[in-house]
Amino acid sequence: MSADTVRGVAEAALGWASGRRLEFRLDDTALDAATDVNRTWKPLGELALACVAVRDRTRLGENLHELACDLLAFAWEQTRRGERFLDLQRLEPWATYPLEVYAPFSSAGLRHPGYEEFLRAVVPTRSWRRTEQLPNRRLAIRNAERRGGQPPSDAASEPLGRTWLGGLPEPWAFERMAGYTATHVVFHLTDWGTDTGGVPPRLADYLETWLPAWLDTCLDDDHWDLACELLAVAASLPQPPPRAPAEQAWARVAEAQDADGAIPEMGPGRRGRPVVRDFVNCYHSTLMAAFAAVLTLARLTEGQGAPA
Repeated sequence: MSADTVRGVAEAALGWASGRRLEFRLDDTALDAATDVNRTWKPLGELALACVAVRDRTRLGENLHELACDLLAFAWEQTRRGERFLDLQRLEPWATYPLEVYAPFSSAGLRHPGYEEFLRAVVPTRSWRRTEQLPNRRLAIRNAERRGGQPPSDAASEPLGRTWLGGLPEPWAFERMAGYTATHVVFHLTDWGTDTGGVPPRLADYLETWLPAWLDTCLDDDHWDLACELLAVAASLPQPPPRAPAEQAWARVAEAQDADGAIPEMGPGRRGRPVVRDFVNCYHSTLMAAFAAVLTLARLTEGQGAPA
């Protein structure tokens, strides 16, 4: 596999994010009850998540490292150095998304003691622990609790067995929503690719068998967002991804990347659908490409004693 191709995708993707950083900013509506968190807090949290992954897997002085550190600092300032998390949690004490957005910052050493003190009063409550959520969401919250300095509210095995992936489903049942829940189960079990031994062996074997076919279906349909998530999963499993199919997949992703570094969530596919290239339809797939790329580069350099 060409490390230059993978690195080039990551650098172009973060370059695009850097140039569009103002579209990640939090405005004065961020604390309004009616605000759409998917358009405000979620993009900022995903920017932080990708930047922490890149920062932790690259060397000081590398272009990727410097881009990631700069964007992470920008994102932290948008939260007023964590103060907005405390304001938000006070307004919605049992909402979990503030902690999920805070978690990557905390894992990078950017912490707000007042917010974490408030969480220590909220997380042990029955309301927090018994909020009805899909099993995949419980895994997300459990990992966010750990990254955010809180004791996990339940064992990972409890919700895992009730997820789509945990049931070892018929592989031909794979479709878009199942794919996203499956990728996120892996992300939560591996702490976003940090612990490549975090997936239980039976699930790892299942994924190593069927993930290449699922990835092919996404690439054939120009579903770049889910394809990048699957590439990140492949780089998070105990065994590094097979080089030949991974190389072909990354070549396809590189071809789909626009000159400015953006990658649309969906390409034209076989039906010739229109391709939307605005911020909303590009930011997640572009960040996921950078995330998957640095995980892949890290696996390529295993045993060399240094990050990518």
